[in-house]
Amino acid sequence: MSSPLTAPPPDQKKSSLHGNDEHVVERRTLRDYYIILRERLWIALPIALLVGVSLGYYQAQELPMYAAQATMQFERPERVVLNTEVIDTSVRTEIDLTTYLRLLETGKIRAMVVQSLTPEEVQKLQRPYLKELPPGSAPPPAAACVSTPNIQSLRNSFIIQINVTNRDPEGAAIIANAYVKQFMRYLIEYSGGKNEYAIDYLKTRAEDLRRESEAAEGRLQEYKRKSNLVSLSASVDIVADRLKSINSALTTVRLERLNLEVLQKQIERIKSENGNLLEVGYISTYGTIPGLKAQLAELTKTQSVLSERYLERHPKMIDLANSIDVLNQQIQKNIEQAMADLNAQFTKVKDSEASFEREYKSAENDQLRLGELSVEFKSLENQAAVAKNNYIQILDRLNQTTTSKNLENIPVKPLDAATPAGAPFTPNIRNIVKTCTGLGLVVFAAVAVGLSFLDDRVKSAWDIEGFIGVNLLGIIPELADIPEGEKHNLVTSNKTSPGSEAFLSVYSSVKIQSKLDFPKSILVTSTIPGEGKTMISCNLAASFARHGKRVLLIDCDMRRPMLHRHFKLTNETGLIAWFEAGAKIPDDPVSDATLGLTKVDENLFLLRSGGRSKSPTELLENPIFGQFVESLKHHFDLVVIDSPPMGAVTDSLLISAHTDEVIYVCRFNRAYRKHIRLYIKSLRDGKNELLGVVLNGLSPRRIEYYSNYRYYRSYKKYYGSQS
Repeated sequence: MSSPLTAPPPDQKKSSLHGNDEHVVERRTLRDYYIILRERLWIALPIALLVGVSLGYYQAQELPMYAAQATMQFERPERVVLNTEVIDTSVRTEIDLTTYLRLLETGKIRAMVVQSLTPEEVQKLQRPYLKELPPGSAPPPAAACVSTPNIQSLRNSFIIQINVTNRDPEGAAIIANAYVKQFMRYLIEYSGGKNEYAIDYLKTRAEDLRRESEAAEGRLQEYKRKSNLVSLSASVDIVADRLKSINSALTTVRLERLNLEVLQKQIERIKSENGNLLEVGYISTYGTIPGLKAQLAELTKTQSVLSERYLERHPKMIDLANSIDVLNQQIQKNIEQAMADLNAQFTKVKDSEASFEREYKSAENDQLRLGELSVEFKSLENQAAVAKNNYIQILDRLNQTTTSKNLENIPVKPLDAATPAGAPFTPNIRNIVKTCTGLGLVVFAAVAVGLSFLDDRVKSAWDIEGFIGVNLLGIIPELADIPEGEKHNLVTSNKTSPGSEAFLSVYSSVKIQSKLDFPKSILVTSTIPGEGKTMISCNLAASFARHGKRVLLIDCDMRRPMLHRHFKLTNETGLIAWFEAGAKIPDDPVSDATLGLTKVDENLFLLRSGGRSKSPTELLENPIFGQFVESLKHHFDLVVIDSPPMGAVTDSLLISAHTDEVIYVCRFNRAYRKHIRLYIKSLRDGKNELLGVVLNGLSPRRIEYYSNYRYYRSYKKYYGSQS
């Protein structure tokens, strides 16, 4: 598989590998981008979803718009038009067709469409706007609801399509069909051989006569309103009918009054003669008098029969006489009530007679007034009729002038009428889903790839060899499944695992990259804490010891010593204890009690820090330290020094001045490339031989990917140079 690095000239390639700051370019393959997308899935995916869903929600909130389409066909007549009065409107060229298409988009046709709409059609067009109107606001006019159509001509045909959009499905169909009808009307008028100047004159004259007719009718209506007239004839008929009804009612009331006067005189005469008022029919039938009379007759008859048996003082006779007196009193009261009611009826009838007489006199006055108004009313009515007749005549003349003489000359005919759409064309949910999905994928890829360019942390072999410009010694896998106490003893435990094999691969790379023979010293450092520097130092030293080299592992991280813990030792003896005891270079370091060298495995010895120190530079800057390191190479083939991170303190730079080679440790996605390149430049400025970088903490999947490109790069160089 091809290398992701560009192929620079030999001189540039050499300078890049030695830390030159010249610009280098990474050439990525599809697999590189696949890894980038996979690593940033949980960052790019939420952003892509947010952008896609937001765009979809925004587009879904658009006002629903409906589309309707009507079609027409232009025909090309094959006969020749000889009548000079008939205009040939046939389509003979592409220019003719284009002219008609542009005509459909003019304001004249649009105005004709607006004027042709019925009130019911206007209500349908205004229907979508009613919900948005504030209370009390008027709906938009019809002209504001009529949209301009999109006119299209089908290629290689004389068929045109009129596409109209509207917020109401029926409204879109109404407008599309109205455009077809009004376009046909325009062609009919135009093809009839009309005189444009005569038409303009007739239209102007018709407008003037219309205004005159409206003015005359307005004066007539104003006169009717002021005079309180519906119409003259109707008002006269109303007054005549009123006189007849009043006269009839007045006659009836007068007859009733006369009858009551006769009855009153009869009662007065009987009273003056002391006669019996019960002889008057009105009184004898009034109220309860008939029943009382019957009771009185019955009691009188009974009294007559009993008077033959008993005397007047007899109790029965006395009771009977009392009952007769009571009945006579009741009859007298009813007679008085009857006379009072008679007088009340007479008064009421007399008042009604007077009221009818007044109303009859008012009706007579209205009849006289109508006679006086008839002269002016008929004059205004005649003026309105004449003005209306003139207006109708000029309209008839205008219609005759504009009517086509030969309808067969119309070159267009409607094909398909527009019908209401079943669903809106916008927002189109399917297109929105496609757009949002496409945008989401683009954003997902852009965010992932963009972050890969912005992220400056070490993530690949190219970052080490291409950007930083050093050799990749090897890749150590993520050892999360291995207990913490066993990670530093993978090689010494002789257990077969991916981790131990990786350390042996690093051992091989170190041997290949090294230009010095044994004995020598190697410094192992990193950028920040937690990158696995101590673990790699232990297993690298164990790898050399396993291959027969006498190795000394030194813990020079005197601020935070850790090696003694990994080997389960105390930290009372070591460098700090040796320095405090006088710092004498021993003839045999292994037997020196202050140094306390401990054999932790076959051929592998450990020199501990001997405690903690907040200022270890006092020891590291002392010339005796360099002499001590140099003396150790007389007793060991390899001295491996575990030092503090360079990003935390400067101890590693001081130690590197006394070592032969340096190995730099980087943890995946932890330290920044620019920092690593800066520290490596400092090491190179100190004339140290930098063997390369060990990339630590990659998952097995990432190792499988990166190893295809870089894991055996050093071996390929080596074998290539040997060949």
